[in-house]
Amino acid sequence: MNAALHTDDKIVVRWAGEPWEHEGALAIRRAVFCEEQGIFDGDDRDETDDTAQLLVAVQGADGAAPCVVGTVRIHRDPADASVWYGSRLAVRADFRRHGRIGATLIRLAVSSAHALGCTTFLARVQAQNAPLFRRLHWCTLEEVIVFGRAHHVMRADLAHYPPCATPCAGFTIDQRRAA
Repeated sequence: MNAALHTDDKIVVRWAGEPWEHEGALAIRRAVFCEEQGIFDGDDRDETDDTAQLLVAVQGADGAAPCVVGTVRIHRDPADASVWYGSRLAVRADFRRHGRIGATLIRLAVSSAHALGCTTFLARVQAQNAPLFRRLHWCTLEEVIVFGRAHHVMRADLAHYPPCATPCAGFTIDQRRAA
């Protein structure tokens, strides 16, 4: 995980499809939620992973050695297929200064669910990340404690997330503007 961000390496945010993308996403989640934050002991996987769609941010998507630098998962509410959830948003520590990876993961998460019939998109967001979500047109519905930490239950304003029917192609982050 020592890859440096180069302005000539594009980052593509898309639905994970390859085994190495899934492995990379889960490794980032373990690094963030188990090692860095200490929320889980050893592994953060749960029953939601059985039905969730992983999204990944991949640096060097067209290069010889692409690597996953961020991830989030989305899934439908089992009781109401029009309600979707996002969770486990994580960006590698050495890519957080980039600033647009998390926002682009959120954008594709909501936009792809919107294309699949989502009418309500929710997430439990750690309190320190709530300002980012507010800037991205989310509102807090309530504040709760989850895993011993303050969280906001937040809802996306779907009017700001046009449906994306091509989530496997996803979105490309322009490094020249991001650097």
